[in-house]
Formats: sequence, structure tokens, C-alpha cells
Amino acid sequence: MSAPDVSWVAGHDWRMLIGGELVPAASGRTFACISPIDLRAVCALPDGGEADVERAVSAASAAAHDWARLPVRERAATVRALAGVLRRHRRELAALDALDVGNAYSAMLGDVEQGAIGIELLSEMAFRLAGETLPATNTHLHYTTRAPYGVVARITAFNHPIMFAAQKIAAPLVAGNAVILKPSEHSCLSALRMGELLADHLPKGLLSVVVGNGGPVPAALVRHPAVPRIGFIGSEPTGRAIQRAAAEVAVKHVTLELGGKNAMIVCPDVDIAAAAAGAVKGMNFTGWQSQSCSSTSRLLVHESVADDVVAAIVERVAAIRIGSPLSPETQMGTLATEAQYRKSLHHIDLAAREGARLVTGGAKPAGEAYERGLYLAPTVFDGVTPDMTIAREEVFGPVLSVMRWTEEREVVRVANDVRYGLTAAVWTNHLGRGLALAHRLDAGYVWVNDAATHFPGVPFGGYKASGVGHEESVEELVSYTRLKSVNVRAWPSDRQDPSDGSTN
Repeated sequence: MSAPDVSWVAGHDWRMLIGGELVPAASGRTFACISPIDLRAVCALPDGGEADVERAVSAASAAAHDWARLPVRERAATVRALAGVLRRHRRELAALDALDVGNAYSAMLGDVEQGAIGIELLSEMAFRLAGETLPATNTHLHYTTRAPYGVVARITAFNHPIMFAAQKIAAPLVAGNAVILKPSEHSCLSALRMGELLADHLPKGLLSVVVGNGGPVPAALVRHPAVPRIGFIGSEPTGRAIQRAAAEVAVKHVTLELGGKNAMIVCPDVDIAAAAAGAVKGMNFTGWQSQSCSSTSRLLVHESVADDVVAAIVERVAAIRIGSPLSPETQMGTLATEAQYRKSLHHIDLAAREGARLVTGGAKPAGEAYERGLYLAPTVFDGVTPDMTIAREEVFGPVLSVMRWTEEREVVRVANDVRYGLTAAVWTNHLGRGLALAHRLDAGYVWVNDAATHFPGVPFGGYKASGVGHEESVEELVSYTRLKSVNVRAWPSDRQDPSDGSTN
């Protein structure tokens, strides 16, 4: 099925959702939305600032009180219903993401569905927001409850626009908070449209969608004293800057889902075709042009099978259909921004200068259709060594580094010897070996004989510079609450402690 017409985007009056109303930026300023398909401005977006954040926080603070007092099952039912709204509009939301960031339309249909599933998943977990009774003494009733923070900021990345926008509002809402969503300035369209669609399905002020060009909006959110809880998805440098800025004004709960330089270890006993397919899948070449923090961009292949695995990978990437993100036949679209495109080319050039061997890709595909857009062919380097920049720095583009190994102890050391620790994968036909390697890898999300897939309810989060906290699970839901301990004396102080066996 072809993507719906997106010509309406240019003439649409794009507005933010604040206090239940669709409003322009308080300043009246706008900024251009540039499509990576042809680098043309497709529409004007509201350029929000500190005043807009202040309005959103004020509205959220007012809405949060009554929302938190609702029974959790009522909150969950309200939030769950949002998934249906998004599914009814899945084609236009997917097309907006294809236009906005260059991801393939067919993959973005899947992202809408994953966003809806995330909403349903967190809603179904609502009754996991439970406390405990504790046998601390026999003179008191000791129990815990979970209370919402009040106002939560969710700041999301450009690579999965609608999926993140949908998924990441669910946990804080179900937990009883109001949410201010700030999408990347490079991927505002689907989030703003989601705000329009959901405005009449939630109490006024409970959800705000605030956008702006550059740092003013996220800076104001992070530093606002009435926003005690922040969830961020994005780059490591920005995550660290958020930690610093938040700490300068208050003690806040900040969770970060950051980057990765993820290893896939291929053992000598593998099925060659399966391992090659797993390497291509793990790189997320198709759909997102490898702009995914979980992409397994370091392929560590045993030397006995390396030539065959690399040859099979090259054959597979050659078959990937590159084209307009809005075409339903396209598997691989464009990179999202000029900055990301230049970064990928820089790493490709640097890898060649440092001695890596380019096997395939490394430039735009040939042809007039690719000249204007930010197209980059899937790229594979062989002969990469652990000290090379391309083996250590996150490219966030379609560039796979192949390294060869002989000793298991050494491959584990190399896999762990980067500052990131988000995902990892092991391919082997020996289950015991796969499990042993999985437990030796410094990564928070590990596959054995699989890659790229996220499973509903399985906690996703990283080690080291890859972040703090977990998403997509009950751990995410609980993280948007604060634990409170209550101690109730069961016996008046003028009565004898019943623990001695006497009665009154």
C-alpha cells in the first residue's frame, strides 16, 4: 500500500499542545522543517522557548493533582485507549516520519504499531504499582506505597519519532504524572500531530507537546524546579549535559538511554547464512539506516569463518532496496540530518586513512535519484583493529566494522573495551557457549542467535556510558513513582506491648 499524500503538511498550521489547547510559540517565532529526502523546507514549525515551557509546567502541575487521585485502573484505561487513536492514524503518522527524518515508510508503520504496543503494555502493568507490608515489628503496621512525581519531562531522539513519542508518555501517565513531551527538533511532525490527535482524549494539561529549535526548550525543562523527573533518549554528550544542568538547580531523578558501540560475536561453529543475516539485521540498515543506539556495529568474527561471513553480508546488503522513504518498496531511506550525514562520511574517510579495508558502500548510491537527498549506501569495513576510531566511536550511521579473532578470552576483552555497554549479541550453535559469553559481556541487553529485536516487557537499558535506568518494562513504570514508607502504631502507647503475651 502506498504512503498517503503529504502535500498537506506545507499548508498545515503546526501548533504545540499546551494546557489542552493547540497554540503557537509565545514569541510567534517559527523554524523550518527540512526534509532529508531533498533538503527542502516542507513547513514552518513553532519555535518554542522558556515562556512556552513555563505555560506547560503550570498546566501540568494543575492537571497532575486530580489525575494522581484517580484509581490506577481508570488511569490505565484512559491511557490504553490512546493506542487505538494512533492505530487509526497509523498511515499518516508513518508518512510524517518518512518525510521528516527519511526512515522507510514501511518500517515507520511498524514503529506506529510498536508505539501502540508500548502504550498497551505499560497500561496492562498498572497494578504492578504496588507497595508491600513489612514485618519490621509487631507493634506497628509497616507498609509502602508508590506516589507519582507530579510533572515529568520526556525528551526523545530523532531516530524513532512516533514510536518514542507514543511509548514514552505511557509509563509516567499510568503512574499518575503529567507529561511534557519534547521531541528532537529534527523530528517534530509526528509528535505534534500526535498532540492534535490526543488533545481531546486526556484531561487538559496532562500532556503537553513542546517543540523548539535548539537548546532553549530542553534547557528550560531540565532546569525547571517544578520538573523533578526527567527521562531522556539521545546522545551521550547531551545526556551528561542534562545531568549537569539538572544537578545545578535541584536534586532530580534523571534516567538516560544513550548511545552504543555494540558488539556481535560470531563463533566458529555458526551457520554462515544465519550469522550473516543476523549481522545485517543487527545493524538496522533497513528502516532506520543504522541510526539506532542498539545497532551491532562491531562484528567480531572468528578468523576461520570471517571470509565466508563477510562475503555473505556483502551479498545481502547489495540486495537492499534504497530509495525514497515515502515509497512502500523502499527498505533503506536517507539519514536524518546533514550533520549526521557528514559525521558518517567523516568516519568512513577516517577508517580508510587508519587502514581499514572498505568492502562495500562508503558513498551515495549511483544515480540521479540520490543526488539531492542524504542517501548513503550500506558500508562494510573489514580489517578493522580495536584501536581504530571506527571501532570505538559511535557513528550512528550505516557503517559496519568487521574485526577478526582467534581466542575467546581476547574477543571478550575487545567486546568490553569501549566506554559503552548497551547491547551485544552472540552467534553460536553451542547453547552453553552462547550463555557463557552472554554473561561475560558488559552490556545491558544481550541476544544469543538473534539481534535488534526488542521484546515486550523485557527491560532495555545499558551499562557504562550507555545510560542509567531501564525502559519498556515494569522497571520503567515504577521509575516514575517515589516510594513512601508508612508506619502505623497498632497499639496505643499507654497499653502494654502485646508481644509479651499479656492482655488488657
